[in-house]
Amino acid sequence: MNHGAPSAATHGRSVGKGRAYWLKTLHQWHWISAATCLIGMLLFSATGITLNHAAQIDANPQVTRQTLQLPPGLQQHLAASAPSDERRPAPLQAELAGWLSAQLAVEVEGRDAEWSADEVYVSMPRPGGDAWLRIERETGAVEFERTDRGWVSYLNDLHKGRHTGVAWSWFIDVFAVACLLFSVTGLFILKLHAANRPTTWPLLALGLVIPLLLALLFIH
Repeated sequence: MNHGAPSAATHGRSVGKGRAYWLKTLHQWHWISAATCLIGMLLFSATGITLNHAAQIDANPQVTRQTLQLPPGLQQHLAASAPSDERRPAPLQAELAGWLSAQLAVEVEGRDAEWSADEVYVSMPRPGGDAWLRIERETGAVEFERTDRGWVSYLNDLHKGRHTGVAWSWFIDVFAVACLLFSVTGLFILKLHAANRPTTWPLLALGLVIPLLLALLFIH
């Protein structure tokens, strides 16, 4: 009698079950991570192209300017907003910032202002554009300028995380983790299927060698 045959068969079934379990688990996490980061990958892939060809994409910034005069009461608030140490940035008083926000349709409250003897300057950069306002401390005259560089610039700035705030920064971190999970589970799925797909590892190596050669030969 061949006592080794049942043992080998049992071992084979065990290996097969283990492979099926891991393959099922990897596929599950692969599609979950794919669904989570799909839209983000489309966004970052598209903006990768627009960033790479930024010089060829025409941009016509739209610049708008406004001038205002602070009411006498708010000029007093301006004086009250002045920090004890004007070398350090400090925000405007809430009532004054609220009035400016309403008049200019831009969020001023909570932003640090740069103080000098003659003026107060508030920078308000944002994705796809820029804005600033200047207040003359003696007269209360307000000068405001907004620049809009268009939706391509807006999406490019989202890609770079430029002036996007804490929430978007957290989104990029979560998105990056989802992409890593998608890539790693994909790599293990490739490993499990590689025995029946002989081109798996050559193609994977090609994906490493091509960018490496380009970097070594053409980037100086």
